[in-house]
This record gives sequence, structure tokens and C-alpha cells, in this order.
Amino acid sequence: MNGLLIFDKPPGLTSHDVVSLVRRATGERSVGHLGTLDPMATGVLPLLLGKWTRLAQFFGAAEKYYEGTVRFGWATDTYDAEGQAAAEPQPLTASLDQLRELGLRFQGTLDQVPPVFSAKKIGGVPAYKLARAGKEVPVKPARITIHGFELTGLEGESASFTMHVSAGGYVRSVAHELGQLAGCGAHLSVLRRVQAGPFLIADAVTKDGLIAAANAGSTANLLLHPRLVLPELPAVTADEAAQGKLRNGMAVNLPEFSQASLIRIFGPGHQLLGIGKRVAGTLIQPFVNLA
Repeated sequence: MNGLLIFDKPPGLTSHDVVSLVRRATGERSVGHLGTLDPMATGVLPLLLGKWTRLAQFFGAAEKYYEGTVRFGWATDTYDAEGQAAAEPQPLTASLDQLRELGLRFQGTLDQVPPVFSAKKIGGVPAYKLARAGKEVPVKPARITIHGFELTGLEGESASFTMHVSAGGYVRSVAHELGQLAGCGAHLSVLRRVQAGPFLIADAVTKDGLIAAANAGSTANLLLHPRLVLPELPAVTADEAAQGKLRNGMAVNLPEFSQASLIRIFGPGHQLLGIGKRVAGTLIQPFVNLA
């Protein structure tokens, strides 16, 4: 089974758990997710199945949109509600307007220090494995862009927020640092990803929906229509003769009016044959072959 599935991850599952679930439901062994979600987080988790896992390279820069809650009063070692308290509780004395003023510091391009309990690789080893083993975790700041961070409400010591952030950004780190600025500590208590790149929560299938489709033998119907994948790349349809050459890795001339260097190549029935790379003029060489 080849395609892209938009999954609505429930709380308590790791991204790897979701991969295992999708493998069992679809019978497809080759499955990979596009962007890790922490176990406590919910929401959009796109997955590539079958030969389409070769397309993962085109999704690395996808921006993310989140909704969530920051709990003020104490920080945790993981920067979220699943961690251990890092200090004694302190009361929140700042108002919503004051917190919003502090939140302005988390706008634009900045260097962010990832949590030590994260999937970020340190010498090829996930940072969280080193942290759990009690070893020093030399995490380095990463350059990210926060396009939008708005505190939308304050109830007691919990502030709701929305965030639009570039790939590689950690919402947990923002919650932690905001708590430091507020003088009382804070951690991320709720997080829901509502959009990843072009993929929306409204188009995501739930765990129950996936299981129901598996029982009905209709999981293929859950996959995103191929024409909706990588819409930023122009598309061309190859005739039968060109398809044969492309499958054998040969360059072909395809009528294409854009000057883009990469294009999507479709066959009959909206089948995505792969991604082609322009050699010169209308001469296209297979770049990623999905046929």
C-alpha cells in the first residue's frame, strides 16, 4: 500500500506506537512518520506508507501549528506534565497582559535550546536516552523561527495559547522559558498539533476510524488523494511510452510549462509515478522513482 495517511494521534501513544498501529491496520510493513509528537501530545501526525517513504526528504521543512496550555507554578525536568517537578511550587503573580508582554520575546528567528528529554540526536543517540541514564546531555541551541505565539486566555495558573513555528521548534522549551521569565516556573500541560505543513486536523483519521477501516478492509480509502501531495511542485502526466522509460530510470521529454527543477510525474488513474528532475528544457530525469 503506497500513500500518505494523516493520523490524529491520541494521548499516551508514542510516534513509534502509531507506526506499529498503522502497520497492523494496513498490512504494509514500510511506514514512517513525518515529525515526532511526544506521548502526551495529540493531533496531526502524517505518515508515509510503502514506496512513498522515499518522499520523506520533501517534508523536512514543514511548519507546524499548535494549540495548548502552559501551567505556571513549577518547572519539570522534561518541560512538560510527564516530568518530575524541578523546584518547589511558586505562585503566579503576573496578569495575562503581563504574560503576553513576556511572550513577545518568543517571536521571530531565535536560538532555542531543546529539552534534554527529547528525540534530538547527540552523537547518534537520542538525548532522552542519555538523560534517563543520568549522563550529561550537551544539547546545543538551534536556530528556529516562531511565526506566531499568542496567549489566548488565563484561568487560574494555566494559560492557553496558539503557536505557529518552523520545523525543529520545541513548544516545551517556550513554556519552560516563559515560566523562567514569569519568575515562578512553568511547564507544558496540554499540546495539540492542528496542522503540519499543508495537512489539517480536519482531514485526519482517528485511531477508532483506522481500526474500523481495517476491519472493513478499506484502509486504502483513508489515504490522501495523490494529487494533493506536494502541491508546491508542478505536475505532469506521462504517456505509456514515457512511463516505461521512467521505470527503467531513463530521461524522457515531458510537456511541462513550468521552469521548476523538480516536478511530480503522474500516470493513469492519478498514480504518482515519482518525482522528476529537469535536465534541460523538457528533458526530465527520474529523481525519486515510485513506479
